[in-house]
Amino acid sequence: MENTTIAVTKEVKEHIKEFGNKGETFSQIIARLLDSANQRLLQDVLMNEEGCVSIEEAIKEADRKWPR
Repeated sequence: MENTTIAVTKEVKEHIKEFGNKGETFSQIIARLLDSANQRLLQDVLMNEEGCVSIEEAIKEADRKWPR
């Protein structure tokens, strides 16, 4: 895999180090943090109850629209 250089402040570099485990490269730390952030975003989307109705409410609405 090809490497590249990115510019970060010394403060950011030290902050990234705080998330690292012994022997991890900055690339590994950042990749792990990004994976974690993506999982959190997905969880937030899946668990967001905004605009949702309970199963009971959905069944009642379905029964009104399509009586048996």
